Amino acid sequence: MNPSAQKFELVPELAAIMAVIPPLPVVSPETVAAIRRRVTEASARQPRPDIHAVADRTVPGPAGDIPVRIYRPRDADDLPVLVFAHGGGWSICGIETHEGLCREIANRSGFLVVSVEYRLAPEHVFPAAAEDFYAAACWVAAHAGEIGGDPARVAVAGDSAGANLAAVAGLMARDRGGPRFAFQLLAYPGLDALSERPSAVENADAPMLNRSSSQSMWRAYAGDADLRHPYLSPIYAEDLTGLPPAMIVTAQYDMGRDDARAYAELVTKAGGTVDVLVVEGAVHGFLSYYTQVPASSDALDHACDALRAAVGEPARR
Repeated sequence: MNPSAQKFELVPELAAIMAVIPPLPVVSPETVAAIRRRVTEASARQPRPDIHAVADRTVPGPAGDIPVRIYRPRDADDLPVLVFAHGGGWSICGIETHEGLCREIANRSGFLVVSVEYRLAPEHVFPAAAEDFYAAACWVAAHAGEIGGDPARVAVAGDSAGANLAAVAGLMARDRGGPRFAFQLLAYPGLDALSERPSAVENADAPMLNRSSSQSMWRAYAGDADLRHPYLSPIYAEDLTGLPPAMIVTAQYDMGRDDARAYAELVTKAGGTVDVLVVEGAVHGFLSYYTQVPASSDALDHACDALRAAVGEPARR
């Protein structure tokens, strides 16, 4: 049993799941291989919804080819495209662990989803993951037509560390004259490596992801970088103008809940648009339980509707 789950008033279906799932361990060079095996084995037991087609390929990156997996929800040549970065603290997950979630997002949103296998820490420290994801997103924006997508409707998304990379991609694109992404969907993003906001303290021992494991992941990825670097902690960017519209989906018991609100306020003050959905009774990573937890499924619907609205598609029900 996970004793920390008893301290938080989770929705009942999520409480039952968290009661038997231990928090993620501290990540280090010595532990990372075993943690990767654990999360890969756990993800293999998750449902993988049927989908029209799945294809693997590579795209060029700053350190060689980057593997991507493309999920096509239906047979069409002009689908909106979502470039997706998986979570896992920049260190422990991959395309396989997020297979089910990407399939579900593609089916619910109608987007062609391109999942990116960026380089992982601690073997590859900052900015390797950010540069890989940005390179893949740029390739997709330039070549969307080749894979059945609409180059005018390319969005970026991710969960947790992957949401950090999606947020950073928006900054990089603006700074480097890159593509204008249609939207950013950020699920419980890592925005501030140094956060001391109330939710970071209140939820320090929350189920799924606690403060010690979270901080170990930030350290593994950051290496010797300044933790306030905007491509590492986007909330410290001096200029937050010119970013794509965004939605942040976060949880009542996520350490980054207040970071999300603070980031949204800063972007809004800079003239941008960020909507924040805080799901009550939920914890970090809750969207992955969309088949078991109605609140997770509802939040995923809400996010997919926001995606569709951003590219001119009607909501699906």
